[in-house]
Amino acid sequence: MRSKICMLMTGNNPKKQRRRRGVILTEKGLEKLHNARIEAEYVENKGNRYTLEALSEKTGLAMDTLMKVFACELRVDKQTLKCCFRAFQLNLCDEDFYYPPISSKEDTSYSVSCDPELPEGQVPLNSPFYLERSPIESDCYNAILQPGALIRLKASRRMGKSSLLTRIIDYANNHNCAGVSLSFQLADTGLFQDLDKFLQWFCANISLNLKLEKKVTDYWDDLFGSKISCKIYFEEYILSNLKNPLVLGLDDVDRLFEYPDLADDFFGLLRAWHEEGKNRDIWKKLRLIVVHSSEVYIPLKVTHSPFNVGIPIELPRFTPKQVQDLGKIHELNLSLEEVENLMNLVGGNPYLLRLALYNICLKRITLEEILTSDPHGASHIYRDHLQRQLWSLKQLNSDLLEALKKVVFSSDPIELDVVQSIKLQSLGLVDFKSHKVVMSCRLYQQYFQQHFWEVR
Repeated sequence: MRSKICMLMTGNNPKKQRRRRGVILTEKGLEKLHNARIEAEYVENKGNRYTLEALSEKTGLAMDTLMKVFACELRVDKQTLKCCFRAFQLNLCDEDFYYPPISSKEDTSYSVSCDPELPEGQVPLNSPFYLERSPIESDCYNAILQPGALIRLKASRRMGKSSLLTRIIDYANNHNCAGVSLSFQLADTGLFQDLDKFLQWFCANISLNLKLEKKVTDYWDDLFGSKISCKIYFEEYILSNLKNPLVLGLDDVDRLFEYPDLADDFFGLLRAWHEEGKNRDIWKKLRLIVVHSSEVYIPLKVTHSPFNVGIPIELPRFTPKQVQDLGKIHELNLSLEEVENLMNLVGGNPYLLRLALYNICLKRITLEEILTSDPHGASHIYRDHLQRQLWSLKQLNSDLLEALKKVVFSSDPIELDVVQSIKLQSLGLVDFKSHKVVMSCRLYQQYFQQHFWEVR
């Protein structure tokens, strides 16, 4: 004590060491806890998944705290992890957690002090780089637990639809539901030519994901036809064999828009199932999430369409505040002017923003270089993405490329064929202004202007 007083009096007080505040599970620690939870569910809960409420009661921790523990995004007290591990007869070891460093200027609400994550495809569940667009997530979580729920999730490409779908499915799994996600990108093109084969493929995939034996041929009856056979399969086999509700996420459903006859039959089937859920208990167990990139541009009967019922969710672009928060996650303190400059180039597109912050964080490029360099340059961070956008247009049809050309060289919003406008918007290239369209961001305008000049 005397030595401390002497140091204070002589001005030799050593620099106070900053206390390490909070810990996060490592991948190994999360896996250990996850495996112990599954074993406990089998032994203690008859194989049923623990709900968040049940886990709260078992661990003595608040549900919000448990969500932080399993998300591995925000710090929690070390004692919290000990309580969680102890509830599953585990000892917390040094290898099970880590202390993220805290800088003096860091906003601990967002900073995660970890290696940047290359943005590609959906954002992993345990990723700290997923930024919520409140209240969208909570609205979806609440809706999907309702009997017979239907959520329609729409946004152009690279806006985070699949990432949100994954989180809704995970939330449902953690609340005593059986969650299945199926992308129609996985279907062979030939399946879209034959309703019977397509519905059998659909049923077989759901069975596979639920770890149920595939019994499609046992329930298929030529006399009843494909749609009735599919309904019987779901009702008498899938739903009847599940103790818990089934949350079914259907991604990339707009791929079916290219096949109007098939789309009319399949979407009519989904609508019929949703209507069944209003009156019959067995169908109340089915909750649907329909994910698409474009507006529905094919004719569907009002009473046969699933796109005019349920809860519509359209993902918006990031706001300047959200971009600043995303910068903090990358440990970048962006000024409001820097945010505005970046958004003037790429708008609020989550993928384009994350790609910029990822490369700035790794010091591969500066913001100034991103804003001023030629997007056609071999080293430009957006070059590959822009080339993929060009390739997508060429794959769809040459008329769509010509339609975009009109928008690129117009100083005012322009009116196009409705289907062309919708397809361009689904790629994220244009925005609607009433019934007209404009380029969605300066980056696309610059790139395609130069492309069209070069091919003249």
